Amino acid sequence: MPAIGNIILSTESSEAEILIDGVAMPVRVRRSARARAYKLTIDGLRGELRLSLPARANLKRALGWAQGHEDWVRAQMAVTPAVTLLGDGAAFPLEGREVRICWIAGATRTIRLEDDRLILGGAAESVGARVLRWLRTRAKAVLEAETLAMAQDHGLIVASVGTGDTRSRWGSCTSTGAIRYSWRLILAPAWVRRSTVAHELAHLLHMDHSPAFHAAHARIYGEDPRPARAWLKAHGAGLHRYQA
Repeated sequence: MPAIGNIILSTESSEAEILIDGVAMPVRVRRSARARAYKLTIDGLRGELRLSLPARANLKRALGWAQGHEDWVRAQMAVTPAVTLLGDGAAFPLEGREVRICWIAGATRTIRLEDDRLILGGAAESVGARVLRWLRTRAKAVLEAETLAMAQDHGLIVASVGTGDTRSRWGSCTSTGAIRYSWRLILAPAWVRRSTVAHELAHLLHMDHSPAFHAAHARIYGEDPRPARAWLKAHGAGLHRYQA
């Protein structure tokens, strides 16, 4: 338990409930010495409602305050994409087209993409984890190949290409030429993904978002990148709904 001077910075979590349209909704309650007031948030990735409150705050009073924000919770849940588990029968976008997971008992564990079906066998309980690994592997291969090819076409040098699962950005580029992407770009249409690749390559020329950078972005991409940026703004959050 960390401490600063005589102040103990404790954090404790528990579960409670509030009613939304008369139905009990779980609330993850988090107490912290850092908190100075009540705060409600929704974790869209987990579809979880969270209530933060000061360490010594009265829980019943805090839950009453949260209950008074029922309209806000209802509105937020309405626009928060529901989590889709990558199990048998689940559909997800792959490079912009819908693909459905098809688990076949007795089939090989090797995952095969056939038209709009992702076919695999093996243990049913590990389907989600294996599909997620397959997607991440595919994303890394595609993004690395596109980045290196586009860089070569424009005389740019890339030190490395990696992928992760950050929610704050779709890509990043360091001054040393190391580029990293969100693997979830493989779920977006290919033209959106390529615009993101061009965006990061443009940072090899301009480590800012100046007019010169935007001009380089458009030049490397080969067309106006604004539609791709608008697509990610409108649909990007939904790409985080797919989980194992």
